[in-house]
Amino acid sequence: MMTKKILIVDDEPNIVISLEFLMKHEGFQVAVAVDGEEALRKVADLRPDLVLLDIMLPKQSGFEVCQEIRANPEWDSIKIIMLTAKGRDTEVQKGIALGADAYVTKPFSTKDLIARVRSVLSLENAA
Repeated sequence: MMTKKILIVDDEPNIVISLEFLMKHEGFQVAVAVDGEEALRKVADLRPDLVLLDIMLPKQSGFEVCQEIRANPEWDSIKIIMLTAKGRDTEVQKGIALGADAYVTKPFSTKDLIARVRSVLSLENAA
């Protein structure tokens, strides 16, 4: 089975470290970007299966990155899970409206996040 690639986009080092550890532990290939511009470059280079995308980012917000990924037909298969400390309904609706596949608010439980990642990638039964 092909290893799924996950791009973690967050500018908080402690969150990146824990997410990276968690996803590698689950057997995913992991890449990291720390701002919106780097995220889009890495999406173009790596074609990840899934982007874990923080909303509050330097240079371009997660909303803008999500919008740009969704605007490119070549990236249709890329799944996006938005991560945010802002769990307000308006933000969730905006993220979903822009094409995010799922939404996880911080702080999140690692178990819930893994379950969400697996479900978005349709891996529930692959474990």
